[in-house]
Amino acid sequence: MTQTALFQNERCFWHSTGVQALYFPLDRWVQPPTGSYGADTPDSKRRVLNLVQASGLVDALVQPKADPATRDDLLRIHPAEYIDRFKATSDAGGGDLGQLAPFSKGGFEIACISAGLAIAAVDGVISGQYRNAYALCRPAGHHCLPDMPMGFCLLCNIPIAIEAARARHGLGKVAILDWDVHHGNGTQHVYYERGDTLTISIHQDRCFPPGYSGADDRGAGDGLGANINIPLPAGSGHATYIRAMERIVLPALDAFQPELIVVASGLDANAVDPLARMMLHSETYRAMTQMVMGAADRLCQGRLAVIHEGGYAEAYVPFCGHAVIEALAGTTMGVEDPELEMFSLWQPGPRAQAFQDQWVDDLARELLA
Repeated sequence: MTQTALFQNERCFWHSTGVQALYFPLDRWVQPPTGSYGADTPDSKRRVLNLVQASGLVDALVQPKADPATRDDLLRIHPAEYIDRFKATSDAGGGDLGQLAPFSKGGFEIACISAGLAIAAVDGVISGQYRNAYALCRPAGHHCLPDMPMGFCLLCNIPIAIEAARARHGLGKVAILDWDVHHGNGTQHVYYERGDTLTISIHQDRCFPPGYSGADDRGAGDGLGANINIPLPAGSGHATYIRAMERIVLPALDAFQPELIVVASGLDANAVDPLARMMLHSETYRAMTQMVMGAADRLCQGRLAVIHEGGYAEAYVPFCGHAVIEALAGTTMGVEDPELEMFSLWQPGPRAQAFQDQWVDDLARELLA
């Protein structure tokens, strides 16, 4: 069994939140220019791939091809009306069908490619081809609702991938850990009343969706207790995230006993991300990946798929993504994170850390009662 697969597609870097390149309307063969995107640029994601290649880490990985998600794949999560409306708007030049989720012409096809990467990563792990996999998806998916895109997310990538695996392989219980700095509201919505999927979101309290915290939202019906939100205060750093993993995430995974773990790997809790105010560094992401790998080894034969979500600090996201992929592959390439020493010094002082520790401990008592 090959250790780690990396799924990526150049077309995902061509997804644009603008509508034209200079005097040329964006079309299939007109690559969007730098500066036409707003916060959701392709550069942070492309630079992850570039660093993986430049460091030589790529030689420790396999890079299989992935087919785009099909209409049948989408229909397991999204109503036909939304799919048809998305496709028609995309063909007509693009637009925004929801909240902060603009796309240009061809956005539908690129979103299907992105969802296809997630499908292939989950399928490859479940089928035993790879011990674990990383899908460098763009556009992201964890904010998208079945009938409305949101927050740069156009399709529900992870639910689409999980339900495809259930249809093809009879996959049972799945745990989704979302460490994107923003709440995974779309994924939560899809599985809120289902007991076969544990959804855990570690996020900055009240950041996005605006004002949302979520600690009291535990699921409903058959899903009661299978939804866990871990809102952390702005300024939380390495020690607080590790404490949340140890006190809440790992015990919840152990109790649930999943057959597969999927990580929604947003890298926007880094210390210089423009859309959040957390204090993580590359070694935080390495440590969290190693912790969830240990849980996967213990619970589900190592089955772990990591699906890329957000992250908008173009210069720093690559070091975080590289650390995650190194951990998955069980190797290090000697890449020096130029900001690691400084970001390690930026961590909360003793009084702030004591407050954050108590915050996590209180959540643990409430959520695991």
